[in-house]
Amino acid sequence: MMDLHTKTIVDIQLVQSNEVGGSTHMEKEGLKRSLALLESRGVHLDCIVTDRHPQVQKFLRERNMTHYYDVWHFAKGISKKLLAISKQKDGEKLKKWMKSINNHIYWTAAGSTSGPERIAKWTSILNHVRDVHVHEDPLYPKCEHAIRQTSDRSKWLQAATPTFSKLEKLLTNKRALKDVAKLSPHHQTSSLEAFHAVILRFAPKNVVFPFIGMLCRLYLAAMHSNHNVDRPQAETKEGVPIYKMSFAKARKGECRAKPQKTQQTFGYVDEIMDVIFEEVFPNPTPYTEALLEIPVPEPLTAQYEKPDKEAVISSLVSRFKRGDV
Repeated sequence: MMDLHTKTIVDIQLVQSNEVGGSTHMEKEGLKRSLALLESRGVHLDCIVTDRHPQVQKFLRERNMTHYYDVWHFAKGISKKLLAISKQKDGEKLKKWMKSINNHIYWTAAGSTSGPERIAKWTSILNHVRDVHVHEDPLYPKCEHAIRQTSDRSKWLQAATPTFSKLEKLLTNKRALKDVAKLSPHHQTSSLEAFHAVILRFAPKNVVFPFIGMLCRLYLAAMHSNHNVDRPQAETKEGVPIYKMSFAKARKGECRAKPQKTQQTFGYVDEIMDVIFEEVFPNPTPYTEALLEIPVPEPLTAQYEKPDKEAVISSLVSRFKRGDV
């Protein structure tokens, strides 16, 4: 759980799949535990921004909590489907509009004050790609950009074509309109996605950790992230801001300039060491008791019956080393 105002991690819950009957229920269970903890501490949430996980949608709807969807996750799903349509027969024209439609998603979310207004602005793109800039919906009667005459008439889509019909079906289906109405107008989860990269530095996926070990590494990742969240942009000796070149895979290698932040610091390590030497070592009992109170689920391998090691070894037969026949 991240406070999107300050970009700080406020809670981490570690859920193991055998605790909840399968991996599909882990995300919802983690959210339930975090909300319960925050409520017990007197924290009241204005809204929650997540991806479009169906179980999370239903859970928050039943609790009557204001729930918004992250725009990037929605745009990613739409972009994949647009790319698939553009690769079909007579879909070349749509390729010219893919970037504009993607930008339109973000503009729709940021420039609207209500769900109906988001839908009105969202559906206006179907007129715009046909060079029609006046719309029937009174919530968004006409495009806000200046009307410019163009000599390239080939870029506009035609209403009675298969490509436009597929585009219209994609952008106006029931689920798409429902999701557009709940796009987050202010905060997004990009900072949380960046924190996932920090987790990989402390707990790489190619290493197996015990439950407590994994939990400790997640806490360290959160402390490291929170300690460095306010790093300013680096500058030269002359005070000129420093940027770095980025070739994002998600943007098909398109080059972008990103602000380069100052070097990370590790002051939280000194604070941890002070606690260990000044409090834990002199009186470890409270810390040991708190550690033992953490519910640790049984390992995932416990659900399988462990066979005799010698029997497993004897059953090992190489298809290439069979010996004499």
